Amino acid sequence: MTNTNNNLVVETENLIKLYGDGIETVRALNGVSFSIRAGEFVAVMGPSGSGKSTLLNMLGALDLPSSGMCKVAGQELAHVKDLDRFRSKTVGFVFQLHNLIPTLNAIENVEVPLQEEKMSDAARHARADALLNLVNLSDRKHFFPAQLSGGQRQRVAIARALANQPAMVLADEPTGNLDSKSTAEIMELMRRINREQGTTFIVVTHNPAVARAADRIVTVRDGKILRDEKIESVYLEDLKEFKETALGLALTEGNVPEEIRHLGLDGVAAPLRDVLKKI
Repeated sequence: MTNTNNNLVVETENLIKLYGDGIETVRALNGVSFSIRAGEFVAVMGPSGSGKSTLLNMLGALDLPSSGMCKVAGQELAHVKDLDRFRSKTVGFVFQLHNLIPTLNAIENVEVPLQEEKMSDAARHARADALLNLVNLSDRKHFFPAQLSGGQRQRVAIARALANQPAMVLADEPTGNLDSKSTAEIMELMRRINREQGTTFIVVTHNPAVARAADRIVTVRDGKILRDEKIESVYLEDLKEFKETALGLALTEGNVPEEIRHLGLDGVAAPLRDVLKKI
C-alpha cells in the first residue's frame, strides 16, 4: 500500500476544474477543500451536474485540476510524472458497470491488475484466490462474467479493485444497476472490508440509502461542497432526508398541508416541527 502523509489519503485545497474553450466555460469544481483520512468510508452525493463525478476523476488521478492542490496518498498529482503508474498502484476502481473482461473468468479478471507486478504466476493466482474468498466468491472463481449475477459481478470488481492493495477504493455508483437486495449485500461487503481490512472507500451515489452506509456524507452542489457531515445514526439521517421533502419543509414551517389534514397530523405537527428545527 502506498504510504500516506499524516494518515491523510486525500487532501484538496481550493480545487478548481474548468471545461470549455474560454468563450463558454463551465466551472465543474469551484474551490473544493476537504480531506479524507485512511480507513474512512465516505459517500459523495449530489444531483446530476453537481461536480461529484469530476471530483472523483480528480481523486482517481484520471484528470488534473485547472488550479488548486490535490494530494492523493501524500503525492500532489500535479507533480506526479507517471499518472498511469501512480493510479494503478494507489487507487482501486469500482464502476456502475463492472467493466470485467468477458473472455476471462472471475479469478483471471482479478489477476489483471497484478500482471505488471514482479510476482510469480503462483503468487498472483494465490492473491486473486484470496480476494475472491474475501468477497465470498471462491466457489465462482472459474465462472465467466456472463455466468454471474449482477451482484456477483460487482463482487469480482471489488476484488479486482483490491488487488494491488490500494490506498483507497473509488466506487462510482457501484449499486446503480442492482436490485435492492444486491445493493444491500454489496454495501455490507464494502463496509465489512472497510472494518476488517482498514480499506478507505469513497463512494459516489445518488441513493440516500447507500450513502447512509458510510461514516460520512459529503454533499456537492454547483461544484462546491454544500455539506460535510459525519453520520451519527441512520435514524437521524432519515430525519434529515425527510426534512428536505415537501412535507418536511411544510411541517418545519408549522403548516399541515390541507390534503392530508384528515389524517390527524395536527396533534403531532408542533412536536415534529420542533424536532425538525433541531436538526
